Amino acid sequence: MGRIFKERTAVNEALRLFLENISPLRHAEEVPLEACEGRVLAETIVSGRNVPHYRRAAMDGYAVKALDTTGASPVNPVLLQLSDSVMEGTSLWVHTGAVLPEGADAVVVVEDTVTTGNMVEIRAQVHPGRNVGQVGEDIKKEDLIFEDGHLLRPCDAAVLASLGLERIKVFRKPVVAVIPTGDELISRGKAGEVPPPGMVLETNGLMTILYVEKWGGISRYTGIVPDRPESIKEAIETNLDADMILISGGTSVGKRDHAPEVVESLGKLLVHGVGVSPGKPVALGVIDETPVVCLPGYPVAGLVALYFFVRHGIRKLGSIPEMPELVLKKRLAAKISSKTGYVTFTRVVFEGDMIRPLTGKAGVLSSVAKADGYVLVPENLEGYEAGQEVDVFLIE
Repeated sequence: MGRIFKERTAVNEALRLFLENISPLRHAEEVPLEACEGRVLAETIVSGRNVPHYRRAAMDGYAVKALDTTGASPVNPVLLQLSDSVMEGTSLWVHTGAVLPEGADAVVVVEDTVTTGNMVEIRAQVHPGRNVGQVGEDIKKEDLIFEDGHLLRPCDAAVLASLGLERIKVFRKPVVAVIPTGDELISRGKAGEVPPPGMVLETNGLMTILYVEKWGGISRYTGIVPDRPESIKEAIETNLDADMILISGGTSVGKRDHAPEVVESLGKLLVHGVGVSPGKPVALGVIDETPVVCLPGYPVAGLVALYFFVRHGIRKLGSIPEMPELVLKKRLAAKISSKTGYVTFTRVVFEGDMIRPLTGKAGVLSSVAKADGYVLVPENLEGYEAGQEVDVFLIE
């Protein structure tokens, strides 16, 4: 095995190479509306009906002929007779959402009325259509509602339900196999025990499968694989039916780091070594059209690789639209140092209107849990000075 990286690829170039080797799945499946949140539409939705399909009262009050309210005011009320129908000189009580009675063309809100016996004082003039929901006011028949590729939200599900739909076609979620490697790893099934020196609980896989699910994939956890080329090769070949394979650990240049060369022996190694800190040892490849990401074993470095590559890969596989990230402008309470040639992922915490960088090596995962967000220092800068305003991305 080699002891140095053959080259270091810029982050954007590495991502470009990775994504151009990924083809969207475009396989559709039907799901009930109750399960459609966060899914991507695989069909164009055109309304087959008007919503609402009847004229309805938009407020609690009295259905009237608008002409009967001409000149009405608190000091000059108009008297109308209560009736079970609406015609000239009469009115009828209606609830919000109720069918507007035949003959009525407006609703006077209850706050602008006073009822005495079988008469109602109208204390506000209304025009035709006032406080009335017209046929098709929300959605008209043949309206384009959503196009193929729309990312569904809970409010979208309600719109689809209003059209009488119960199930919807969405793109299948990509299946992502997660393969943790390392002779030093112990299954979390023994989490009640303190591992012996030199051994650690396997937690990167847990973090990885949760991010896979969060970003729109279906995770498949394989269990721990030893640091042996033949074992890694077998785990990869067993999971080539997945849409993406993630190998955690064994991606640097030590004697027990075999993952990149195994990937290269089975397919094509696109990148090994990326200009990002932490996260330099990440490797990207493709085997039989299945994209593969070798994640660094240090937890923070692995997280950076998830953010920079896996997140975008899952979105392309699943035809999930790229959503703009929430970016905050904050001033630094302390200097951030960086090494030119690397994009630096710096964890930060909020301190009032300012942010402070957190210290911690790539193996200190708790520094991410403590962080509120992160700052990316471009590869052409040596850092940011205290007091400088920077973009802050929230930790997902």
